[in-house]
Amino acid sequence: MVARFEVEGVVEKPDVIGAIFGQTEGLFGPELDLRELQKSGRIGRIEIQLESRQDRTQGTITIPSSLDKSSTAIIAAAVQSVDRIGPCLAKVSLEKVADIREDKRRQILDKAKDILRTWVVEESPSTDEMVKQVSGVIRSSDVQAYGPDRLPAGPEVATNPSVILVEGRADIILLLRCGIRNAVAIEGTKIPQTIIDLCKTKETTAFLDGDRGGDLILKELMQVAPVDFVARAPVGKEVEELTPKELLRCLRDKIPVGEEKISPRPQPAEMVHPAPIQHPQIATPQLPQNLVIKARELRGTLEGVLLDQNMGEIARVPVSELASKLALPRDSGGYQGVETIVFDGVITQRVLDLAEEHSVKLIVGDRIAELSRRPSSIRIMTLPEVAGAP
Repeated sequence: MVARFEVEGVVEKPDVIGAIFGQTEGLFGPELDLRELQKSGRIGRIEIQLESRQDRTQGTITIPSSLDKSSTAIIAAAVQSVDRIGPCLAKVSLEKVADIREDKRRQILDKAKDILRTWVVEESPSTDEMVKQVSGVIRSSDVQAYGPDRLPAGPEVATNPSVILVEGRADIILLLRCGIRNAVAIEGTKIPQTIIDLCKTKETTAFLDGDRGGDLILKELMQVAPVDFVARAPVGKEVEELTPKELLRCLRDKIPVGEEKISPRPQPAEMVHPAPIQHPQIATPQLPQNLVIKARELRGTLEGVLLDQNMGEIARVPVSELASKLALPRDSGGYQGVETIVFDGVITQRVLDLAEEHSVKLIVGDRIAELSRRPSSIRIMTLPEVAGAP
């Protein structure tokens, strides 16, 4: 508790402490006697701050207490009853009663939230990650130099009737780890003569990054060499970033040349970067104010809300139950009409997959885990991004 006092005269700290003990002694019996409470440690050291000016003294009295609220209130009232300090008239008024245990509880709760948030992020390694670790025994020394241009290539480019064209050496290493040994790297945007000659004698698949650079390479390649098939990494990703499962899926989904539309590939919302002046893009639309408010409210709560197309709240759930609630069928209590999910947790692959099943268009989380697949139909943002929006 903290109390202020004013004295009509000049006094010192011992005078104030003596007045407190002297004028409260014996009022309520030994159970609430200040001296006895100090001896038992339930009342701490009384701190006095004062200053004297123009024959008047004023200051503060701070008394730490571990008593319950009722007993602390009685002690505070007793201190307020002090009307003389030393030989002078005095007035004591209670300034505030603060529970320091509440601050400690708040610190413990904040730490517990951080522990839980970190715990949720930790996941068992996925099948793709284990495949990567096991297939890591493939050494980069398996990469060979092919042709007069000495391009990085797998060991079967010369003998295999088909060949896969990729952009760089890192792509060759990844394909080797997946058991694909007939790939060769273009190594730049200018198509080497070695590649042109190779395309004339073998069935050729161009496997390129899912960005504008991949578009430019494909456009030039099709102007100078007979390419048979085209495979692309997902939008915004490079071939070297793919998991083995994603890589094999991309190659399996290759399409014949002529069906591939070469145009600037839009980036997903969570990967938008400022566009160069010579290639202007459509500006990101302003976020709804209700969404910004929800994002600010949810930070630090470990809760989530499901919103409809008008940003109206459908349901509010704890983060720990979000995935299980989304997994429920609609006829078993599942949610309908969810277009936006905002939650104070980590955006994992499972949450994204469930959101995609619900046709969710926007998902906002505290952080984004390492994802093996990013649905192109869902915009992904973080709470700091949205909460900081104007």
